Parts: sequence; structure tokens; C-alpha cells
Amino acid sequence: MVRIKPFAAIRPPKELVEEVAARPYDVLNSAEAKAEAGEKSLLHITKPEIDFDPIIDEHSSQAYDKAVENFKEWQKRGWLRQDAEPCYYVYAQTMDGRTQYGLVVCAHTDDYAEGKIKKHELTRKEKEDDRMVHVMIQRANIEPVFFSYPDNDEVNAIVARYTAREPEYDFVAEDGFGHHFWVIDDRKDIDRITELFKDIPAFYVADGHHRTAAAARVGAELKGKNPSHTGEEEYNYFMAVAFPESQLKIIDYNRVVKDLNGLSEEEFLKALEEDFSVREAGVEPYRPDHLHNFSMYLGGKWYSLEAKDGRYDDSDPIGVLDVTLLSSLVLDRILGIKDLRTDRRIDFVGGIRGLEELSRRVDSGEMAVAFALYPVSMKQLVDIADSGKIMPPKTTWFEPKLRSGLTIHLLD
Repeated sequence: MVRIKPFAAIRPPKELVEEVAARPYDVLNSAEAKAEAGEKSLLHITKPEIDFDPIIDEHSSQAYDKAVENFKEWQKRGWLRQDAEPCYYVYAQTMDGRTQYGLVVCAHTDDYAEGKIKKHELTRKEKEDDRMVHVMIQRANIEPVFFSYPDNDEVNAIVARYTAREPEYDFVAEDGFGHHFWVIDDRKDIDRITELFKDIPAFYVADGHHRTAAAARVGAELKGKNPSHTGEEEYNYFMAVAFPESQLKIIDYNRVVKDLNGLSEEEFLKALEEDFSVREAGVEPYRPDHLHNFSMYLGGKWYSLEAKDGRYDDSDPIGVLDVTLLSSLVLDRILGIKDLRTDRRIDFVGGIRGLEELSRRVDSGEMAVAFALYPVSMKQLVDIADSGKIMPPKTTWFEPKLRSGLTIHLLD
């Protein structure tokens, strides 16, 4: 059902991989990237504004030109080299003793247009435009997108055979996460993987909605410029790391709010009691342990909020989500926050930062209240994507993030 192909990746020599590989462009601001980037870091290609002093606008023509210049220079110096033949690759990540094994493949843009690559988030045109410019000027997918797919025993068995061998890359990054990489270069295995994915019904975008949408737009634009288009040109494909659903874990994505919309703490707690059973949970961080249970930090105390019966719809893929409950019953009804994308009174904190980050931001006086949510499950994500519905903003947080620079896919 989904179409994939192998590709001859541009990637670092084994001895340079730790110096070249970098965190994704969208998890660092420009100042952080400049401080983090070593001489050979891919950040000079993905965030080229850092090569200027002072840092320039990342969307300027100067920055885009510098990205192209740096990509050519990295290849000229041998910091990035292209494999001789098309391959598939295994990219594994280890976090907290748990390892997930992804296949690095090229997915087809037509599958996105036809709904076989399923999304669960809205995208913003300006972010799509920026990623599209980067792909077009480089004629390459510099960073992969992050997909999941329904488990397939035979694919897992092929991957397991390769991961039993010595890895091509094997390192622990500065964030403590392990990154491991193998090359699938046997032609029989490559052909079999391609065939097996014809029985995979869909890919699900886990992370990288804007990059996926941008890749599809690039394919459509280049198709329109090619009177001899066949659908097999390299520009029809884009780079993804696809993980079996069973191996992925979504972590919580939490909220902090600047004020109580004119209410005192006592009035706010009283307003919550209309829809929640409210219980003080002490001064130690309280983590919600089941669906429809929330953690709240207010006035130096943690609280448990349990949604009352009738406030949620477990038969509806969106209505069952705790982000939906919190948005409608608390953020909108009580705190007056109507649009999570534009309201500056709210901010979002990935669960990787821990509950202590929520209490820190409230105790500092920057925020008035914080909410921690029970994580969305992979089943919920798949159900929503299959239904064609869209999750509320900032619902899922996947960790570890894919390391950029392990593979690059050329469009020519």
C-alpha cells in the first residue's frame, strides 16, 4: 500500500559522525545552535544564520545562500560522502534503557497526496514555505521526518539480523541518548523490504508534519516543471525514518498559563469543581497516572484533577483526549484562552523537561498555574489519523528526537 525505495545516502565517515550529527533545526533557537555547533556540525547547514556575527535572519537570502555553500563545502572536505549504491539503513535510539529501531527509507510524495501518509496535526503555511525553500535550494532532504507504521514480523526479523552485527555508527550524544546505525546493503534484503511495505496500509507522521508537507509540495512543483514526468524521479521521494508502532512511546506535553483571568486562587479552584474532583496532592510533584486525570501546580501546591463523568466522550477520537478536556473545560471556559496557537498567555512544556520545570516556572512568578497531562497513546494517535481528524495543538511529544546528519537524500 505504501511505496518506499532505497537511496544512496550522503552521510559522515564513521570517525566524524559525532562531530557532524546534530539536533534537529526546530528544537534549538539560533543562539542555542550557535553555542552548540562545533566546526563540522550539520547545524551550519540546517541553521546557517549562526555563521554570521551578529546572527542574521534565518529566512534571509544570505542565510539560504550560506546553507548551500556549507553543504557543498562539507562534501568537498569529505565530512559528508555519498554511498556508492542505494541502501536501506537501520537507525536505532536508546533512551532510559529502551531502544527503538527505525528503517531509513524514501517515501513517495503521491502517498501523502493520496492520504496513505496520515497526519494528525495542522501545518502552518509559513513554516511549510521555509522548509520547502531549504529542500529546493539544496536539492536534498537534509533532515528526515519521523514516521510510524503497523508492525510487520518479517520486517522486524530482517532488521534484527542486521542489528545483531557491529553497528556502523554507535555513540551517545550530549543529551544522554544513544544512537546506533547499520547499513542494509544486501540486494535480496533491500528488494524484500520494498515488497513487504507494499502490504503496509499507511505511514503515520509522528514528528515532522511541516517537512512532510513541504516535501510533497516540492514533488508537485518539480512534477509540473517536467513534461517527461514518470513518477519515479528522485524528487518524488523524501527521506523518513519509520518505526514500528509498538516500539514508540509518546510522552506528556504540558501547559503553563501566565494568569488566572482575574480570578483569585480560591475562585479558580471553586470554578474547577464544576467539572473536576479537586484534591490537594502535597508539595511533591504529582504525576497523572490514568486518562482524564490531570496534575495542577498552583500556589506552591500540587493538585489532582479528576474529570467528572459526562465531561468526555470516549467514543470520539478527539473527545476522549485530555488535551480536549483541558482546553474546553479549563483554558477556554475559565481562563479565557480561545486559540492555543496565538494566545501569548499560554506556553507548552515537553514532558522531557520533567514536572519540576512546571513548578519552577510558576514559583518564579513567570506563570500562575501549570497543568500536566497523561500522555496520548499511539492507539489514540492512529485512531485520529485514520478518522481524518486533527489533534489540538501541542498534543504529542516524541523523544528521543531524530539526530540530523546521519543520512541525507539528494533529489537529483
